[in-house]
Amino acid sequence: MKRYTVFSIAFVALMAITACVKDLDVLPPDPNIETSATLYDDESAWKMVLAKCYAGLAVSGQQGPAGKPDISDIDEGFSTYLRQYWCASELPTDEAVISWNDAGLKDYHNQNWSSTNPFITAMYNRIYYQISLLNEYIRAINTKIGGLSPALQDEVALYRAEARFLRAFSYWHALDMFGSVPFVTDADAVGAFMPSQISKADLFAYIESELLAIESELAEPGTNEFGRIDKAAVWTLLAKLYLNAEVYISSSRYTECITYCKNVIGSSYSIDPVYANMFKADNENSNEIIFPVEFDGNNTRSWGGMTFIIHAAVGGEMSAAAYGIDGGWGGTRTTSAFVNKFDDPSGATDKRAMFFTDGQNLEIADQSTFTDGYAITKFTNMTSTGTGGSNATYVDTDFPVFRLADVYLMYAEAVLRGGTGGSISDAVDYVNELRERAYGNESGNIAEADLDLDFVIDERARELYWEGHRRTDLVRFGLLTSDGYLWPWKGGVATGVATNSRYNIMPIPSSDLGANPTLEPTPGY
Repeated sequence: MKRYTVFSIAFVALMAITACVKDLDVLPPDPNIETSATLYDDESAWKMVLAKCYAGLAVSGQQGPAGKPDISDIDEGFSTYLRQYWCASELPTDEAVISWNDAGLKDYHNQNWSSTNPFITAMYNRIYYQISLLNEYIRAINTKIGGLSPALQDEVALYRAEARFLRAFSYWHALDMFGSVPFVTDADAVGAFMPSQISKADLFAYIESELLAIESELAEPGTNEFGRIDKAAVWTLLAKLYLNAEVYISSSRYTECITYCKNVIGSSYSIDPVYANMFKADNENSNEIIFPVEFDGNNTRSWGGMTFIIHAAVGGEMSAAAYGIDGGWGGTRTTSAFVNKFDDPSGATDKRAMFFTDGQNLEIADQSTFTDGYAITKFTNMTSTGTGGSNATYVDTDFPVFRLADVYLMYAEAVLRGGTGGSISDAVDYVNELRERAYGNESGNIAEADLDLDFVIDERARELYWEGHRRTDLVRFGLLTSDGYLWPWKGGVATGVATNSRYNIMPIPSSDLGANPTLEPTPGY
């Protein structure tokens, strides 16, 4: 059972970016409809709405697993934040292909998408739905906090800091995937207006300032309820922002990256002794996971999220029951380019090599054939003790957004890129700690001479695959679209080809360009 149950609560006054309600002071005639005007009469609602803010990363709407979607114009099962983020982060890369032929889905791996792609549009809409939800919650707190009891004021102030983190987190996704985007916060008046477009530099500065502002207001590392933000999550996001600063603002911030990595490394989080346990149905017990998106087979039901990630990876000759689920969807596999990053893909040497190969072809002749490409068995709905999760359809496994191993590898990369305040010897020690876990001994350890950027990008793949990092990593290394690294079906060609550099970023959807004439199209689109 999860230590923090996600609630779903409907509240109406989520005046999104282009809300058209003229009189926001008018209450609905039906007294059974809950709005922000009455919702907070119940003091427990503050935490329930915070839970909805967290659940916005996991579920698809106001009723699980489907029936009252948050966003429209796409099948509700596809529409969840995590499902869209996983597809946008993994499918354009060497780590994942998908067999399904839904219109626009294969455009990801083929790197030939356009501003009308329905999946890119869904990702964009989900980001801005989440931001509008958080803006409304923060606005409500700012309006009402003075009338709360002193004890509740302290509690709600913590909720506000967590909500500001979640908003910065979504704006980081907007910056990372879309670049210059529309910008609106709780400070903007609610009503119908056209939000202006913020530059990448200004959005970077905003995210940075928000994270620095809330750092002191959050719980100490490891002391909050599981699933909720603490200071280590802020430090990790700052480290990721700084690591990618050259991409975002053409200015290196590697020293700052090292500073915040060291904060996390010196905190209460620790490396899990068993790699596989972080991707199982009871992974809430892992002290390595800094920030998860929570799932629970009984209380957090969705056709997206981890239900998608686990079910879609099972097909062919794989036994669904072996992964704690009631059926495989035969969708996602990986490419030979990724498999070949392991000297021994059997998993007997490096235990991170989690592939199902029986009946699977290493090479992909047809992306639509599940048995072309090795299947990945990393995520499962089985517990660390070998029992199934609470529900064979809707899984219990949480998604590890941030974990300590990523911080170790960010530290190593920032040192190699010239950041100060760290050392190569410490970087090698951190890398070897991960490799000793993977190998079970020191046989996979590296020396200082082995640690270079080529090693780091491959080690990030081996350690972090299918955790939503790969697209960002390849962009930072100049490898997503260039001919410096090819993999099967990159660019829609079996052997892989370089693609247009515009695909390093995704386009603002044409639907939003049409709705907001103040926006400029993403360069190249």
